[in-house]
Amino acid sequence: MKIYTKAGDKGETSLFGGERVQKNNQRINAYGTVDELNAFIGLALTEIKSDEIRNVLIDLQNKLFIVGSDLATPDTEKNKKLNITRTGEDFIKKAEADIDIFTEKLDELRNFILPGGSKGSAMLHVCRTICRRAEREIVALKNFEKINENIIVFLNRISDLFFVLSRYENKVSNYPDTIWKPQ
Repeated sequence: MKIYTKAGDKGETSLFGGERVQKNNQRINAYGTVDELNAFIGLALTEIKSDEIRNVLIDLQNKLFIVGSDLATPDTEKNKKLNITRTGEDFIKKAEADIDIFTEKLDELRNFILPGGSKGSAMLHVCRTICRRAEREIVALKNFEKINENIIVFLNRISDLFFVLSRYENKVSNYPDTIWKPQ
């Protein structure tokens, strides 16, 4: 089977379920940014020292595939028979539990911190910012189309999770947080 189909050569693509849309459609922007986040998590995994963080990131990558398919499949009567796995509340609860677990291992945050430290930590901060952009894209999509509300909540939580994981990665890599000092 060839990887190229030529079906998108005129600037259109298919959503799951068959509907054709322009490649700059807001739904495509939304799940494309989720895909970008997933790819950058893959890059971050090449630099992460903590096995605990690696396990969380691999779990997130698998969940983000579900988020992408959820976004790529409009919730219509026609698509209900496709039996797509949707982003569930369990995703949110797991992210919150992970935030709590890693936060307990860190010193209390008393200042704003700057992204950076170890290379792995810096990459997790980039994941956080891509996640926030994905969240904005999905909120923009919500203005025009019905979406699964759990997606927005999940992305909001995991952006916080990336922040906590970046701090923990610095800790296990022996890099202190870089405190923001206003000029």
